[in-house]
Amino acid sequence: MQRLKLSPCVSLQSVSNTGKGDEVVDLAKIEKVDLREAWSNEAADFTPWLEKNMDQLGAALGMDFEVQEREASVGTFSLDLLAHDGNGRPVIIENQLEATDHSHLGQLLTYAAGFDASVIVWITKEFRDEHRAALEFLNGRTGEDTDFFGVAVEVWKIDDSRPAVNFDLVVTPNDWRKQARRDSVPSELGEKYREFFQPLMDTLREDYQFTNAKKAPTDTFYEFSSGFTGVRYSVSITQKGPARAYLYIDNGNRDWNKQLFDHLMERREAIEADLIEPLDWRRLDNYRACRILTGRHGSINDEEETLEETRKWMVERLLAFKRVFGPILAELVANNEV
Repeated sequence: MQRLKLSPCVSLQSVSNTGKGDEVVDLAKIEKVDLREAWSNEAADFTPWLEKNMDQLGAALGMDFEVQEREASVGTFSLDLLAHDGNGRPVIIENQLEATDHSHLGQLLTYAAGFDASVIVWITKEFRDEHRAALEFLNGRTGEDTDFFGVAVEVWKIDDSRPAVNFDLVVTPNDWRKQARRDSVPSELGEKYREFFQPLMDTLREDYQFTNAKKAPTDTFYEFSSGFTGVRYSVSITQKGPARAYLYIDNGNRDWNKQLFDHLMERREAIEADLIEPLDWRRLDNYRACRILTGRHGSINDEEETLEETRKWMVERLLAFKRVFGPILAELVANNEV
């Protein structure tokens, strides 16, 4: 069976020709495509496709994901995709190209326990009512740091157009549309962090398409996906300062982290010239991870006018990091240097 080439679009939009007078409007026909025409095999086709297109799933869920491993082992079982979100929380993703069944529900819970997951995503062709109810039950009974998502994957096309993927959120955590749990009020300090990061994330998402994330943290930092496993763009601010923007390197392998840092260090002069500022290069030989950062005076306790200046500075640095480091990382990956 010849597989269809999928459009990167997440949502669908029909086209029409507006008639004049009593002329009939000529509307396009939207047609649902069988999933097996796009991906004949779940493990060999769909999971690799999803790994390369996590931004589409992230856009649907309003989150940023960084894939850590495909077919991650839990005993004799293998999870489809293991990832982290922007807060560094473990994310598990289990796929089905058929309707939900008890076997996959059991596997989902096994993987959630095995990886101590905070975000659990079940993607399937169709949710049976009892399995939808099971996820809703789990969302209602588990703690506020554990979120279950039920996502129906669909493929559509308009007339003879290329097919497009749509992720339909069937089950979401109790607070997903409210954005905050009514029974969970953050501390005064946590609320300050949320108020600081929310405008920053909204600007990055709406004005620059830099992130899919919608929900601001109540912590001192947030990490954004770079598109390269093990590398994240991050910003942080504390009570004592300074405010920072940095490239964070950690894929779980110390040798890999140091090797990538050294490759970037070889290009230090060109990188800093392109950014028009010096950077603080921290190989951190006694630790697993590495950081390349820049900072400025700033505290979460500053006046709002100063906080706005800090947010603007962070946006500018994140965009600059992506512009400068992105092509270099792509080159290193293409040349199999990391």
